[in-house]
Amino acid sequence: MELIPLNTECSQLLAPIHGFLHCATPDEWLAEARKPEHLAALLVDHANCEMKAAMSAHSLVRRYCLPKDKRKLLPNLDFYKSLDALPEKGEVLGKQALIGDNKRVFDELAKNDLLVKMVRLIQEELHHFEQVLEIMAARGIPYATLSASRYASGLLAHVRTHEPAAIVDRLIVGAYIEARSCERFARLAPFLDEELARFYVSLLRSEARHYQDYLTLAREHAGQSIDDRVVFFGEKEAELIALPDPQFRFHSGVPAAA
Repeated sequence: MELIPLNTECSQLLAPIHGFLHCATPDEWLAEARKPEHLAALLVDHANCEMKAAMSAHSLVRRYCLPKDKRKLLPNLDFYKSLDALPEKGEVLGKQALIGDNKRVFDELAKNDLLVKMVRLIQEELHHFEQVLEIMAARGIPYATLSASRYASGLLAHVRTHEPAAIVDRLIVGAYIEARSCERFARLAPFLDEELARFYVSLLRSEARHYQDYLTLAREHAGQSIDDRVVFFGEKEAELIALPDPQFRFHSGVPAAA
């Protein structure tokens, strides 16, 4: 099989990601991921990761972009699938015309960078989810039930419970998950068949900025330096990636049998 090399553009996209992450994907994980018998699990879990990323972003919008009594105005995830571009703030809420209190909600949303970045991310992640499902269907791989890895839960276990610390930590966690995804797209691409390799390189191009969006939002919500928390979660993330892991998943650690 001919390897698909990463071009200069991809190398430039990866440079800050490599600088952000505290470790590279272990060769032992890559060796396991390259095995044909793991392709179905890899793609199913990848699809799950894309959907979970969209759901996490949507949860942030619901919790932090609107007061509790207005959250019902936000649509469910299916709404975003039909959007061709970032919608106007009125369309985000699924309303054509609002007056009174709702108008004031719109005025606040217009200033909300979290809303803008998360809606864009939701759209992209849902699109990628559909793309993975299409690839799976073409290869006769069913979208079967697959247990989640320890990765995301292992990071979220360290999120503080008071605000604004909670949202800051969640955004930092989001940054590491997005960065690791891109790093693994790049590590895997040269060893996959041509269709998958090109797809993963396209995902790298599309998602390379996501971790920076999360970090920018974390700094805005903190109002002070978050460097210590970024380092803290970087160390925790590296531990999850480097330690033996009994499951093989897209974000799993070193295979326990390796």
